[in-house]
Amino acid sequence: MMQRLKNRKSPRAKWWDYSTPAAYFVTICTKNRLHLFGEIRNGKMQYSPSGIIANIMWYEIKNHFPCVELDEFVVMPNHVHGIIIIKPPVVGTGSVVGTGHVVGTGHVVVGTGHALSLQQQTQPTLSTIVGSYKSAVTKHCNRMGFPSGWQTRFYDVIIKSEADFYRIQNYIIQNPENWENDDLFKENS
Repeated sequence: MMQRLKNRKSPRAKWWDYSTPAAYFVTICTKNRLHLFGEIRNGKMQYSPSGIIANIMWYEIKNHFPCVELDEFVVMPNHVHGIIIIKPPVVGTGSVVGTGHVVGTGHVVVGTGHALSLQQQTQPTLSTIVGSYKSAVTKHCNRMGFPSGWQTRFYDVIIKSEADFYRIQNYIIQNPENWENDDLFKENS
C-alpha cells in the first residue's frame, strides 16, 4: 500500500474537491522520516514525549472541526496513519451551512495558529484539517522543548468502498505489529 502512495506524482487528486464529505486515509510523515514519536517494541508503540503529543492532538481535531469524525488512528515512530471522515455540514449554532456561509456565535476557533471567527469558516478541506493537526503538534512540541518536524506534504487515499474502509482500518490497527515490513521502517532503520 505505501509503495503505491509513494509513486503518486501529485499530492492531491486534481479531479476531487477535498472538502467533499467522504472518508480519507491519511499518512503524515516526520521530516526526513526521523523516528521522533517513539519506537516499536514487541509489536507495540512506545511513545516518546513528541509521540504522546501527536497522539493527543489527533483526538483534538474533532473539537476544532465539528464536521469531522475520526476513525482508526496510529502513531508510528516516523509517521501517523488515520482515517478522517468529513461529514456533510449541519445547520445550527457555529456550524457550516451548505451554501458555504456559517450560522454561528462568532466564537474563536483555535488550533491552527490563526484565530478565525466561525463566520469566516467554510467547510474545511482535508489539507486544512491535516495542516491544523501538524501545526498543533509542532506548536506543543516546541513549547515543551521536544523534537518535532513534518514533511511538507502528506499522503491521502479517498476511501471509495466499505471493503476498502475495513481493509484500511485493519492496516492501521496492525501497523505496529508489521513495523519491520513497513516501507517507512526500511527508510530510517
